[in-house]
Amino acid sequence: MRWPMLCVGLGMFLVGCASTGKPPAAAAEPVPAHQLFTLASATLKEERRIAVYTPPGYDAATDARFPVLYMPDGGLQEDFPHVASAVDAAIRAGELRPMLVVGIENTVRRRDMTGPTTVASDKEIAPITGGSEAFRAFIRDELMTEVRRRYRVTEERAIIGESLAGLFIVETFFLEPDLFGTYLALSPSIWWNAESLVRQAGERLAARADLRAELYVSSANEVDDIVPAVARLGEVLRVSAPVGLKWEVEPRPDLRHDNIYRSSAPGVLRKWLPPTQGAATR
Repeated sequence: MRWPMLCVGLGMFLVGCASTGKPPAAAAEPVPAHQLFTLASATLKEERRIAVYTPPGYDAATDARFPVLYMPDGGLQEDFPHVASAVDAAIRAGELRPMLVVGIENTVRRRDMTGPTTVASDKEIAPITGGSEAFRAFIRDELMTEVRRRYRVTEERAIIGESLAGLFIVETFFLEPDLFGTYLALSPSIWWNAESLVRQAGERLAARADLRAELYVSSANEVDDIVPAVARLGEVLRVSAPVGLKWEVEPRPDLRHDNIYRSSAPGVLRKWLPPTQGAATR
């Protein structure tokens, strides 16, 4: 059943599952020091709340600039606390390059994370779906501009997310692959629209022979839909991935859809965003 799976995404505790696709509120969890701001979006015609973690030493290194990890499902009652905590711990351990984390709190999650679909059962998950193009435009044209204005950042950008957010990340990789350098999609719902992203992947990869990017996709113990879709995407990548694309498709049958984010994100981040010389650019 896809509906319950969408409704129990781990670590996303917004009140009102029907409106946000998230379970009821839980007790607040620890979160590293961070800033909050709201951004009025002309594209989405609403205000969006943004949480920003800055790495240790950011305030003192006044001439340095840092990469940015963007994350949908990024509210304080969603996935921002555990992702920011994982990033902070890894940076302090010298196992991750110093970076900012920019979390985007949800308003209408299932609208923002899904592209168009012709499948009737897909449309039943929420009153409004298919808003990913507008959400991507908000990130590209409004949020990134505001982050560059407020913070000292480089042009190195990564994005991480799970479930429907993972779907949005895979879609963004195929439709606008230059927007981020590193795409980390944990248990993405790429069954959406009868696996249209998977079915069109070979053609889109062939059109970008010059592509240089990184793509990580995983699946948990969910054999009915995500596992076969991710496996098929892996086969397309094996045959058609451009030379400049570093990619990995990782089955994680030891994990569930509701725990893969917290369980695997610390290791995934360390593997794909390790310390590099000159990670903070002057």
